[in-house]
This record gives sequence, C-alpha cells and structure tokens, in this order.
Amino acid sequence: MQELKLREEYIKLGQALKATGMVSSGLDAKIFIQNGEVKVNGEVETRRGKKLYAGDVFEFDGESVKVTD
Repeated sequence: MQELKLREEYIKLGQALKATGMVSSGLDAKIFIQNGEVKVNGEVETRRGKKLYAGDVFEFDGESVKVTD
C-alpha cells in the first residue's frame, strides 16, 4: 500500500489521484470517479471534491493509498 503525505489539513480525491500518479489528468480523475471506479474507505465515492484526511484509504485500479499526516 502506497502512502500519500498531506501538506495541508486535507486533499481532495481528484487531486490525490493525480498526486499519486494513478491518473494523468484532472479530467481522467473526474471520469473515473464519476463512473464509480474509485473507493474511499471501502465505499464507492462519486464526488471528485471529497476531502481526504489522515487515516483515509482510497482505492483505484487495484491499488490502495493511505493518506498520512
């Protein structure tokens, strides 16, 4: 499992996908999220602006990332 270190209090889901290199653009992130292909803490998330805090885990394309502070 990868880790994504926060620089601020939270990071938005679309930004997190880009920051980890799971998607190449914000448009790709938007499409994958809206299609229900991304999970946050085990639940499908369809909001690109979902705020992720330390301890949250998001999954996409068979990979998991834990948000840390």
